[in-house]
Amino acid sequence: MTTFQHKQAAHCESGVVSSLVSHYGLPMSEPMAFGVAAALAFAYMPFIKMAGMPLISYRMWPGAIVKAMHKRLGITMERKTFRNIEQGMAALDAQLDAGRAVGLQTCIYWLPYVPEQFRFHFNVHNIIVYGREGDEYLISDPLFEMVTRCPRAALAKARFAKGAMEAKGLMYYPTQSVGAIDYKALIPKIIRANYRNMMQPIMPMIGIKGIRFLGRNIVKLERKKDPSLPLYLSHIVRMQEEIGSGGAGFRFLYASFLQEASQLLKSNLLAQASKQLTDAGDEWRRFALLATKMCRGRAPMSGAELNAQLNRIADMEAAMWKSLKGFAA
Repeated sequence: MTTFQHKQAAHCESGVVSSLVSHYGLPMSEPMAFGVAAALAFAYMPFIKMAGMPLISYRMWPGAIVKAMHKRLGITMERKTFRNIEQGMAALDAQLDAGRAVGLQTCIYWLPYVPEQFRFHFNVHNIIVYGREGDEYLISDPLFEMVTRCPRAALAKARFAKGAMEAKGLMYYPTQSVGAIDYKALIPKIIRANYRNMMQPIMPMIGIKGIRFLGRNIVKLERKKDPSLPLYLSHIVRMQEEIGSGGAGFRFLYASFLQEASQLLKSNLLAQASKQLTDAGDEWRRFALLATKMCRGRAPMSGAELNAQLNRIADMEAAMWKSLKGFAA
């Protein structure tokens, strides 16, 4: 096995997957890993709570990118969870002793190398462990510029933290790779899959409809004079800008995939779609800025204005996907 090469990334799971797949012999960029998984999404999930507020997701569920490597590329990914800490740490040690680099799902709150101001109880932060020295593990966390170390006790606590979406010690690594990728055949398929996620959702709280649903809900809370509205808006912004790559960040990441795909397939249509989605990402950032100003009293509270901005975003993303419908057919 070659020496592990750390790569900083925009998002933890896509960054870990691209680094692992590349380490095991198939060079892959982070945007391509994200695109292969058809991972761009929007979902408003009131049945899953974070700090008492509904989970708002801008990407597919945790683990989707890992699983897509087998589904789309035929790369066998060994995935294991464990009943207890001792079993999970022993299994990790065995793989490291065999020379493997291993992906882990952890709670970012218990990772001591993460600055305190960035820690919160979030159980789906992905990292790579590529070795150990004594009681310390060698960590490649894609959110950081350099590799780092983590004590055994802290890593064990991060892997087995309780709460929503708990990892249960999940670890994963490729056991089989493939040679070349037929991008000409693959890319239309994965774009078609993402088109369905965004344009043909099974629930009105998902995809383009979900973005509009969120806007209507903000208006509803304002009309009811709900005192929790500022907290609700700050939660939306936090989910967008601080959890993983957030709403705008995931749009920029998928836009980078479309740009890479346009070069591989020599497609002006994909290049134009990349620009359209980048513009939509910029509008997500404007929404976050506007909502933050309203939360802090620096701008008048206006659900109608926020709703209009979300509908503008929905229109832009829908136009981009409609432009790709024929390409993905």
